[in-house]
Amino acid sequence: MASVGFLGLGSMGAALARRLVDAGHRVHVWNRSRGPVDALVAAGAVACATPGEALAHDVSFSMLADDTAALAVLGAEAVASTTGGVHVNLASISPAAAVELQRRFAGAGARYVAAPVLGRPAVAAEGRLNILVAGESAVVTEVEPYLQLFAARLWPLGEEPSTANAVKIAVNYDIIHAIQAMGESVALVEARGVDPALFIEILTSTLFAGVVYSGYGGMIARQSYDPPGFDVALGAKDLRLSAEIAAESGVHLPTLSALTAVFDRALAEPDLARLDWGAAAEVTRRGLLPASENEREGGAA
Repeated sequence: MASVGFLGLGSMGAALARRLVDAGHRVHVWNRSRGPVDALVAAGAVACATPGEALAHDVSFSMLADDTAALAVLGAEAVASTTGGVHVNLASISPAAAVELQRRFAGAGARYVAAPVLGRPAVAAEGRLNILVAGESAVVTEVEPYLQLFAARLWPLGEEPSTANAVKIAVNYDIIHAIQAMGESVALVEARGVDPALFIEILTSTLFAGVVYSGYGGMIARQSYDPPGFDVALGAKDLRLSAEIAAESGVHLPTLSALTAVFDRALAEPDLARLDWGAAAEVTRRGLLPASENEREGGAA
């Protein structure tokens, strides 16, 4: 079995690091807070005092919250420990941050693979994620045995790592649309006395069968969004990243401003901001955003 490093032990990172431990690998873990490290050490991992210690292995992984965290933790001093190794970034970060991290690792003589994941922590714990993978083909082949421990399927997306991050953001943009669509449609039928659970069952049993509609639809019907698997702030982050990619690509996203307003309002509500991003549906159900002039006039031009 191999000796690998893992940085970032939030709910998703901890589940993935545990998969490596359970497979018999010697996993060297680092996290800003000590609690998750202690839990993994109790399962057989090795604690690292610095990010550089976790990166000083032939293969290392990170699952850090956002661009700011990734660029701070994977700084020049830490990355210098990776000479000759491979770093696999599993997080949802911007394509621009991916380009910068790839540059840093290349400068240290290391290889870099982007492998953002699709799925929630419970799915990760079962090894059933879908993983979007991009990087040099030989390097991807080298790390595939590890990624297979996490995945139901690997989706190869070419040799440019940032492409995988752009695809992940586009997937999350679709999920945000689904959450908002269900929030709006549930608000419509609730106003007519229809049970939200029955309405979601109609959706998922007929035209909208799928994990997003069944999973988030269930949350919305029950108004149960705690504990968060992916919180409102992370959803707002992905909307900002969608805007950045659209601007770079010259693509106009007509619904982006409306979705951003919903998530900004959810973040401004203390009881919603701490919850799973499905709670953004409550903004419409509670009537927290004023109707536009066009909406007040019934949509007339």
